[in-house]
Amino acid sequence: MTQPHDETAASQAPTPKELREHVEQTRQELGKTVEALADKADVKARAQDKATEVKEHAAVKAGELRAKAVEAASRVQDKLPDPVKDKATQAAGQVREKAAQAGQMIQDKAPEPVRAQAAHGARLARDNRPLLLAAAGAGVVLWLLRRRKG
Repeated sequence: MTQPHDETAASQAPTPKELREHVEQTRQELGKTVEALADKADVKARAQDKATEVKEHAAVKAGELRAKAVEAASRVQDKLPDPVKDKATQAAGQVREKAAQAGQMIQDKAPEPVRAQAAHGARLARDNRPLLLAAAGAGVVLWLLRRRKG
């Protein structure tokens, strides 16, 4: 009586080949799980990915803002009368001259970190020259308007 039972159990038992395939499949699944956990645990890589994403987004926004600023500066310059433009040009020249003098003084007396920051600021000013000129022009217009009223 036990023979039929043993034959049924033997017929349901997996073959060595099936066992090896099952072990290999389990290994692959385990490898994928471990890899996913390692990725989740790698906070530094996730933070770097997020930082890169934020940096790219900020660069796009900065480009959009720069384009808007250039457009606004162009509109302001188009509306300015010639005497005001001349005054703004004179003022810009004086500002450049004074900035050069101040820069030389800073370079002579300031420590290296301060000089590096000043150089960075100067590069930003050169890169945004149209915006600065428009702001200077607007300042001159405001100054002239107040002067006429007073």
